[in-house]
Amino acid sequence: MPAASAAPGAKGSRAHVTLNAVIISVDGTTPLLLTVHGRSTGAEALPTGYLNDTVDRTLEQVVRRLVSTELGLPVRYFEQLYTFGDRDRDRDRAPAGRTIAVAYLALARHQSLHGPSSPLWRDYYELFPWEDWRHGRPALIDAVIVPALERWLSSSRPDALPTRTERAELTFGSRHALWDPVRVLDRYELLYELGLLAEAPKERQSPGELLGMPLALDHRRLAAAALERLRGKLAYRPVVFEVLPETFTLSALQQVVEALAGQVLHKQNFRRLVGTANLVEPTGEVDLRTGGRPAELYRFRREVLRERPAPGLGLRRLGGP
Repeated sequence: MPAASAAPGAKGSRAHVTLNAVIISVDGTTPLLLTVHGRSTGAEALPTGYLNDTVDRTLEQVVRRLVSTELGLPVRYFEQLYTFGDRDRDRDRAPAGRTIAVAYLALARHQSLHGPSSPLWRDYYELFPWEDWRHGRPALIDAVIVPALERWLSSSRPDALPTRTERAELTFGSRHALWDPVRVLDRYELLYELGLLAEAPKERQSPGELLGMPLALDHRRLAAAALERLRGKLAYRPVVFEVLPETFTLSALQQVVEALAGQVLHKQNFRRLVGTANLVEPTGEVDLRTGGRPAELYRFRREVLRERPAPGLGLRRLGGP
């Protein structure tokens, strides 16, 4: 794709634009991210497309074409996520100009994948193991992250210490602050700054353990932004139903919400929220595969989209363990 033209007299302002799809699904209790084999780096990456001026009227059409033709995946939900354009995000291409990525969040129902780019469903928490609190506080927080934060704070200049302290407390829920599950990107960026991620420059990386599975370039950062957006939307948009089948049990619905939120929810409180929100309706059928008492099957009430402006689960702030 041709580089964006520079303004007259502007030296070194050439840019290359890519379109990236952060495709999220859930299989049972496992939140999934779709990755492909990176063509240039060889590492796992997010699906990437390029604008074709003769075919694509909008940027979203690029992503939809990428998902449908290369991955064969039916996706009903798309939204533009963020534009990433840091100067060093693609160090290999840097001499030829800055690379700008326009990322889209997409939600899909889980299915087997085949394609020339070797698509793969990857457990989201392989990339972000500190985000999954469903089995309690992850051990690596106290074993690796907290000591790194303490070293970072102890090395701070006196004028920077208050800001750093507040950032550490709000991001990782230390001291008097609660863990906020929506601060996914903040945590990723602070871990990058601490040198605990493989994407950090080599000279800044911690000599000890590097956390989580990296992706090519800064694609794990894009994935962090997508999970943050999705967790925030659970409160006021019925996006969770985009990854569920047409009919489902209330237990399956709760498992999907917990998988995306990274925490366990109280069963009765959750069902009360679902009932109050009037998001689902019974189908009159039951699921006989539960292994015990047949569970009633429900479907999403699409009418709720016209009934109120914020038809979510009412989880304004999911809170923290």
